[in-house]
Amino acid sequence: MPISKIILNNEQIKHKIKRIAYQIYESNIDETGIILAGISKSGFAFAQRLKTVLEEISDLKIELCNVEVDKKNPLNEVKTSLPPSAYTNKSIVLADDVLNSGATLIYGIKHFLEVPLKQFKTAVLVDRSHKKYPVKADFKGISLSTSFNETVQVQFAKGKDKVELF
Repeated sequence: MPISKIILNNEQIKHKIKRIAYQIYESNIDETGIILAGISKSGFAFAQRLKTVLEEISDLKIELCNVEVDKKNPLNEVKTSLPPSAYTNKSIVLADDVLNSGATLIYGIKHFLEVPLKQFKTAVLVDRSHKKYPVKADFKGISLSTSFNETVQVQFAKGKDKVELF
């Protein structure tokens, strides 16, 4: 088993999520509600945690949307748990756990740009800066300089959240 190093522990992740939630609130201060779209699995778990904090610190109506991007075949149809009419002319934050090459985010962004939006932002817990695509995280927890052969893994488990580098 490869040796891992914990980059963020549960408390540090809570702090990063709270800071990102405040940034999201500040950029949507004039809105009554927003859509938090999380990329399936870890990105959606990240969005759920953001929603919890946003509901504590603001009066925004937060609606969650699960976004499924086929990471092996990203040109396949992107599926969302909300119909396009639910996010038309709304403010959206697309959330993912780790920004590696930018492929997953760019295909998720492409899907949402097929309808008119009021505002579109991205949030990631970890930005690795290995971008192949011209996409950036508007809100990020931590930026890591890593090599291509290293892996960043985010684990969301109630009370045991962590980010590890392998």
